[in-house]
Amino acid sequence: MKDKLQARVDALRSEFEQGEKMMEELRGRQAELRDTLLRISGAIQVLEEELRALDDDGLGNAGDADAPAPDLPRPETLAAD
Repeated sequence: MKDKLQARVDALRSEFEQGEKMMEELRGRQAELRDTLLRISGAIQVLEEELRALDDDGLGNAGDADAPAPDLPRPETLAAD
């Protein structure tokens, strides 16, 4: 009986360690994705500012100035908790 219980404890510890490793990998992937989203958000913001500057200079298509801005997350809302 004791051997069965010890075997079960060993199996559960192994599963637990595998779960911890997987959790750490997922945290890393989450951080990478957050960084990617921050870069994309920043690039969108820069390009939108350039488009507005072109419209202000009369060089762009003025019809687009009335289009609603997309609802994009701000970089500060994507920051890690």
